[in-house]
Parts: sequence; C-alpha cells; structure tokens
Amino acid sequence: MSELTRRRLLRQLAMAPAAGLMVAMPRLARAAAPEFALKYANNLPLSHPLNIRAAEAAARVAKESDGRVEISIFPNNQLGGDTDMLAQVRSGGVDMFTPGTLIIATMAPISAVTAVGFAFSEYDQVWKAVDGQLGDHIRAAFAKIGFRTFKNMWDNGFRQTTTSNRPIGSAEDLVGLKIRVPVSPMGISMFKSLGAAPTSLQFSEVYSALQTKIVDAQENPLAIVQTAKLYEVQKFCSRTNHSWDGYHFVFNGRSWDALPDNLKEIIERAFNEAGLQQRDDVRKLNETLETELSSKGMTFNKAEPDSFRAQLQKSGFYKEWKTKFGDEAWGLLEQSAGKSL
Repeated sequence: MSELTRRRLLRQLAMAPAAGLMVAMPRLARAAAPEFALKYANNLPLSHPLNIRAAEAAARVAKESDGRVEISIFPNNQLGGDTDMLAQVRSGGVDMFTPGTLIIATMAPISAVTAVGFAFSEYDQVWKAVDGQLGDHIRAAFAKIGFRTFKNMWDNGFRQTTTSNRPIGSAEDLVGLKIRVPVSPMGISMFKSLGAAPTSLQFSEVYSALQTKIVDAQENPLAIVQTAKLYEVQKFCSRTNHSWDGYHFVFNGRSWDALPDNLKEIIERAFNEAGLQQRDDVRKLNETLETELSSKGMTFNKAEPDSFRAQLQKSGFYKEWKTKFGDEAWGLLEQSAGKSL
C-alpha cells in the first residue's frame, strides 16, 4: 500500500459523515439510487489497515457493479460495541461485520479454536489453519447460525500484553493482574488459568477502563495499541504473542441470499482480495510499530512462551478446551500448529 494511497484513503475516511462512510459510486451511477444499499460495521479506528482496505473494496464493488451496490462503512463502534454489532448482523440490522475470533465465538464457539493460547508461533502456521481445513470447519459452523463468511480472514495479529504497572516476562508476572479481555469465555479461561484477574469489557470501553484504573492491563495486537492510542494509558508492552486473532468477514445470510449471483461474485472477490492485501499491510505495519510506540513512551520486553505454556498445561486449560472443541477440530489445530497441545 503506497503512502500516497494511504493518505488519500485516510482523508476520505476522515471526511466521512458521522453516520458512516458512504463509498463513492461511479459518476454515471450517482443519479440513480443503488439497487442494494448495504451497511458494514466494525470496531476499528479509521486509520487501521482494515478500514483502509475495506474502503477500497467497497469502492471497487460500486464500480464493478455499475452502481447497483453501495456499501456504507460504520467504523470505530459507531453502531455500538462488539456484542451489539454481532446481534445486529444476525438480525439483519447490519449486513456486514468483521468480528474478531473471540467475539463471534459467543455465537459459534468453534471460532475461538484459532485463539488457543500459544498454539501458533508464526504466520505460516496461522494461514495454513484458517485458509485450510480448520478454517472450513469454522465457516461451516457459521453457516449453521445464518452467517455467510468470506473465505479469506483478515489479520488482527498476534496479541501482546500491555500494562501500566509492570512488564510481563513469565507466567508468574501475571498472577493477580487486573487485565481486560474481550467478552469471550476463551479469554477469561486463559488468563484465569495463568493466574490473572481478567475482566470482560467491550473494546469501546477499553481506553476509559485503563485511564480510570478499573483494569491495569489489556491484551491486543500492536496495530490496535497504535490506532486506538492505548500507549497514552499504558507504559509497558510485553511481547507475549499469547494468541493470534483475526477478523471473519461475515454477511447476514438473508442479505446475502437476496443478492444476484453476479453481484455476490463481485463482492466476494473484492473483499477476499482486499483481505490478502490487508494481511500484508498488517505484517509491514508490525515491523515498524515497536519503534514507533517506543518513541511514544512505551517500554518493550520479550516474554518467553515456555512458562506460560507450562502453566496452561498444569491448570488443565488445554485439556478443557480440547473437550469443548472436539477431537476433529483439535486435531486440525495441532496439525496446523505443528505441535501437540
């Protein structure tokens, strides 16, 4: 993604009305109302690579459909918190949503299998899992609850731990730590198993909870720490890489079924290809973020995974979640991760 393109898109997003970004349609199509007006909601700031690439994809859909499809983007929790948006996309109030793996797991628990603590150590393992048989297994579960899911997941990144009071170097450093986790059984279970005191909050509440010391820590990928300005209320960032998180691009099933096949092809192709570009954007961004966040006052340290993994084994975390997910899904996870958990 060129800097010029990034700046242009950021200007477009910044000038978007409060009600959501209305992606411009081709000049010849503007006189007529779109045949299909779709609403896409997410919880991320305008500057995040997801919103930049989603805006490009939406503009491409408008152009390739000759103005028949118009996608309005509602970023940064404009339509509510994660659980609110998830309920809206299920009911049809929102057509498209990009929930993280832990958020959508509240409706389709199998989604959280890719977020199992310390399962993946590198991106090659992640993409093998979510683009392959494990991803197909998860997408089949989404279909059963009325969601159409695009093939290519979008990247959120490996999750890191930030704190206001102390760096995290080993599992012992987490004992008693008041940490925000997503509204997700997996997040609560993992950090309880590591001895921390997790609190579930929607992402829209994270900054204020850290600012007012309701919690002392949170865990998110570095791109979130940067774009949500969490460095303003956190001092330490420990590279724990404790789980990987991505975004499923989900579509309300009834909204999807109402589209003609040729428009489905246009939308799916645009967002799948944009998803691959967004993955590369996040990879490149992560290569620079430690330096950038350090310049804003954050102190970084690297945590070794062995003590965390040993504590999760000792606490029965892996055994519990293997039982919940089932042998088939767990086997596919271990196959992709290249290790027994």
